[in-house]
Amino acid sequence: MRVTTFSDYALRVLMYLAVQADRRATVDEIAAAYGISSNHLTKVVHLLGRAGWVQTVRGKGGGLRLGQPAESIRLGEVVRLCEGSAAYVECMVVDLSHHCRIAPACKLSGILSGAFKVFYAELDKHTLADLVQEPAALTELLAAPS
Repeated sequence: MRVTTFSDYALRVLMYLAVQADRRATVDEIAAAYGISSNHLTKVVHLLGRAGWVQTVRGKGGGLRLGQPAESIRLGEVVRLCEGSAAYVECMVVDLSHHCRIAPACKLSGILSGAFKVFYAELDKHTLADLVQEPAALTELLAAPS
């Protein structure tokens, strides 16, 4: 299982905002701290804002902050939202034009489906607060020049 870059960035944004809870941050600031594209982060922040996990304030003195307490943001929910409902393998696609010849006898889709359920169940056990238990160490690393 590989989590997409989009999900990775979403978790990073949430972690950054959780350790900077006393102030607002900007997309450019977060991008610079991680050494990643602010254009990609803008899309991520938009989705996180629509979900209510990030609050965006426009204008002078604006910026980003968590829209909910870190303890209430479940990692599984974040990854599910970011990953969407993409099929794991071709045979799981509902579109019948992608028919796999061995689908009637193959057990792969069932096994993969079970594996993803276990994966998300593990993520659901954890919140954003679990990721930022050492805020001082994270803050120091994020401030370090890359």
